[in-house]
Amino acid sequence: MKILVCVKQVPESEAPISIDEETGWVQIDGSPEYRMNRFDECAVEEAVLIKEALPGTVVDVITVGPERAEAVVRRAMGMGADNGAHILTAESGYVDAFMTAGAIAAYAKEKQYDLILAGAMSEDLMQGQVGPIVAAHLDIACMTSTVYTKLSADAKKIYVEREVEGGCREVGDIKLPALLTIQTGINTPRYPALSKLLRANNRELAVVAADASDPASWPQKLAGVALPEKTRDAVFLSGTAAKKAEQLLVILKERSLIA
Repeated sequence: MKILVCVKQVPESEAPISIDEETGWVQIDGSPEYRMNRFDECAVEEAVLIKEALPGTVVDVITVGPERAEAVVRRAMGMGADNGAHILTAESGYVDAFMTAGAIAAYAKEKQYDLILAGAMSEDLMQGQVGPIVAAHLDIACMTSTVYTKLSADAKKIYVEREVEGGCREVGDIKLPALLTIQTGINTPRYPALSKLLRANNRELAVVAADASDPASWPQKLAGVALPEKTRDAVFLSGTAAKKAEQLLVILKERSLIA
């Protein structure tokens, strides 16, 4: 069985950001730290669990991003993936979800993967678009927000449960090949083994140049980005718990929230 996992490098959530006037896109200030998107960590873990349960399974990992993004591919290999690919983009600037998905689909098309896994969304953009668009490009079945999987005995189908509103789940048997987007909580991602990380750091990745077409030709265009405007001041209460309670009571009465 051949599995492809799509991973993304994201900045730490506490990293300070601003808008780059030249590119019109978000820039991370200072010396930011980057890591693998947590949804994608669960996707990698799910692929490795399948590999451990089904001998002969090969797990490939792919990312789209600048040079620094190769770190998340090598981390995935440290978790147990076999091979890595990197679609190389510019260091900064907006990258359209359609371009990202198109590049992944173009790479996957000739590989004949049985199963493609991706995070349900990225922690930075939270669009949830790339996985379904990849499935549409490849004309394969797609299930989003997956919280449980079980491969059939003949590895021809996969039983899937997906999270929907109200705490309910949708279930179904999906014929392979298929693409699943993975929700956090489906498993507990393992910490990469040092020996595997060392081997991964010495492995050569397949590097592919990203589409250099003019962003104006992309089907989804960036209208603009702006930091949210400050609309009110915060009030910090100080003193003992009793003193804070008195201050809070005064504020609530002043705003006619209590009598």
